[in-house]
Amino acid sequence: ARLSNSSSNGISNGISRVMSVGSNEAAPRRGMVLPFSPLSMCFDDVNYYVDMPAEMKQQGVTDDRLQLLRDVTGSFRPGVLTALMGVSGAGKTTLMDVLAGRKTGGYIEGDIKISGYPKNQATFARISGYCEQNDIHSPQVTIRESLIYSAFLRLPEKIGDQDITDEIKIQFVDEVMELVELDNLKDALVGLPGISGLSTEQRKRLTIAVELVANPSIIFMDEPTSGLDARAAAIVMRTVRNTVDTGRTVVCTIHQPSIDIFEAFDELLLLKRGGQVIYSGKLGRNSQKMIEYFQAIPGVPKIKDKYNPATWMLEVSSVAAEVRLSMDFADYYKTSDLYKQNKVLVSQLSQPEPGTSDLYFPTEYSQSIIGQFKACLWKHWLTYWRSPDYNLVRFSFTLFTALLLGSIFWKIGTNMGDANTLRMVIGAMYTAVMFVGINNCATVQPIVSIERTVFYRERAAGMYSALPYAIAQVRIE
Repeated sequence: ARLSNSSSNGISNGISRVMSVGSNEAAPRRGMVLPFSPLSMCFDDVNYYVDMPAEMKQQGVTDDRLQLLRDVTGSFRPGVLTALMGVSGAGKTTLMDVLAGRKTGGYIEGDIKISGYPKNQATFARISGYCEQNDIHSPQVTIRESLIYSAFLRLPEKIGDQDITDEIKIQFVDEVMELVELDNLKDALVGLPGISGLSTEQRKRLTIAVELVANPSIIFMDEPTSGLDARAAAIVMRTVRNTVDTGRTVVCTIHQPSIDIFEAFDELLLLKRGGQVIYSGKLGRNSQKMIEYFQAIPGVPKIKDKYNPATWMLEVSSVAAEVRLSMDFADYYKTSDLYKQNKVLVSQLSQPEPGTSDLYFPTEYSQSIIGQFKACLWKHWLTYWRSPDYNLVRFSFTLFTALLLGSIFWKIGTNMGDANTLRMVIGAMYTAVMFVGINNCATVQPIVSIERTVFYRERAAGMYSALPYAIAQVRIE
């Protein structure tokens, strides 16, 4: 049955009563076969700098560092869908990458806490999911196989007192497929974007599902509706809403949403250019609370009937509007009651709940090196098995080379009377290895180029270390 938009009480009750496999004490909630800990995230005065680009220094800028985020404060909570918005270049994706720990360079300042404890990236990667804007998946596996692969690599052998067997992992995968409404496409090959396989909207739902089968508590989504038409965007947002209603913390960057998509969000964090917050709080029914906040600012025009609140909000808070009103919306926000309420909320969330403990995992990855190798080998095996044209070219060329060199050097090894013949035999071996080797290196590049981007995504998600992946790929090759 479809997951209904239950009240907050229903969600909290569903969270507190962790469903065991096969339990009949309550109507089963989709995507809840495995227990998870609802976690909040709060951040206080987060700043982010990068080294000043050489082009800007040539134009006379003397600073060594460029600030992309400035004193960003806010919080994300379980069962609440938060939108990160702002004009292009405001720092939406930058903020999400900083909070998710995906930034490998730059300088981060400020406090980031998970349920009151300081964020540690090594453990945070195990309880979080990150849906990138580009949907990167191995093309030669099916939807169900993609999810099984992700689940077997990322789900631990034990959650609390519950043993997570292979059967439970498969059952969880099936529940997640139903949650994101992909169960009728489970045997479809993923394919290459825009060429074969799934549509853009189906790939987006697969991206969400691949993260969901890791059973995360916090999920980040970078522009889940970009590049989609209205119907496809509505399907994806229904998937996102279903995910939130399981009690997880979900954060999305969003760019110029329609009214229907904007109404699906519970809270809004709005940034202006320069990475400063100009609104952080509840949207309210029909975005009423957000509208009231901006209309209370002197000089801001009232919203027209049936006008998109998201478009109106971006228009009235633009740089042109600031010049016209001779004010800074970021400074106005910092003097508002809303800012004080958010500071109080962040300070409350910065204190751990009594009886809780910090996140701890005995190992860096959910699976052992052997387990990672087996899973990677299984996926590579499927990829190669479903690439008959690639394998046929390989076999044909090797056979052709064998016949050609075998004919040229026919029975030469039977007459090894002088050094010249020995050199010829060694030359034949060298030629055979070079012919086949260089051809193999050339033909494997398309496979590697596709799998490399997939490897970067999976490695960043903490699915495996590089060594078992490399050994599996060499072994199958």
